[in-house]
Amino acid sequence: MPSGIFAILDDIAMLLDDASAMSKIAAKKTAGILGDDLAVNAEKATGFHTSRELPVIWAITKGSLLNKIIIIPAALFLSAYIPWLIVPVLLLGGAYLCFEGAEKIYEWLTHRFAKDAHKDDSQQTATIKFSEKEKIRSAVRTDFILSVEIIIIALESVLDQQLAIQILVVSFVALLATVGVYGLVALLVKLDDMGFYLVQYAQSITGLMSEVLTKAGELLIASLPKIIRFLELVGTIAMLLVGGGMYVHNIKVIHDGLHFMPTTLASLFAGLIVGFVILFILYFVTKTK
Repeated sequence: MPSGIFAILDDIAMLLDDASAMSKIAAKKTAGILGDDLAVNAEKATGFHTSRELPVIWAITKGSLLNKIIIIPAALFLSAYIPWLIVPVLLLGGAYLCFEGAEKIYEWLTHRFAKDAHKDDSQQTATIKFSEKEKIRSAVRTDFILSVEIIIIALESVLDQQLAIQILVVSFVALLATVGVYGLVALLVKLDDMGFYLVQYAQSITGLMSEVLTKAGELLIASLPKIIRFLELVGTIAMLLVGGGMYVHNIKVIHDGLHFMPTTLASLFAGLIVGFVILFILYFVTKTK
């Protein structure tokens, strides 16, 4: 009996060792999309009142975890039994990302960020709550699409491995994509709070250290709006790159037609075309109703 237990433990150790090695490979292959995931979700999770930033990020994180719980078994099932359906699913998700990116650009170009200055306090409070819920839903939807891409890329790197390793590796990458990304997002949105703390602490001490901490705090406070604007830009480009990349990599006609461009530029161009085509189709459909 003891020898049997040790044999089982040895098998588990070997399984975990193999899973660890394959997880490193999968993490490297998904590094690019994880970076895009960070940029997109950081942009989605910013712009809230200071008191609501962490609750909103926590709500999006819970939605992201639920997304992974749904996607992982679905991806394993599709890979095993309906592999031909994976590409259409990716293209559908890519269309959504392209549309979101194109919509952002359209809003920037047409300055459609109108605000009603005549609402009373109760109306403004209701609007803020509604906007917050909408932004959370939008962030969770976008996270779902990006999670599909991340999990499928991770799964493709371990398709030749046994099922247990596939599950462990994909689950590790999915957890990294959620905890790592939203942990960094939470850190980013709290930069101004860190700055205020440093400035307040500097007032309680004297000398050179007080000046250094004050300057550092003021720098953190001043940098947050610029970081948010930068993340909005990067997040929009990332959505177009990821969405367009799905079309460039999975549709031969588009791949061959754009082969003269660098891959990144081709993905961005394809994302813009797909996104604006969908945007204008939806615009004309709503105009005719």
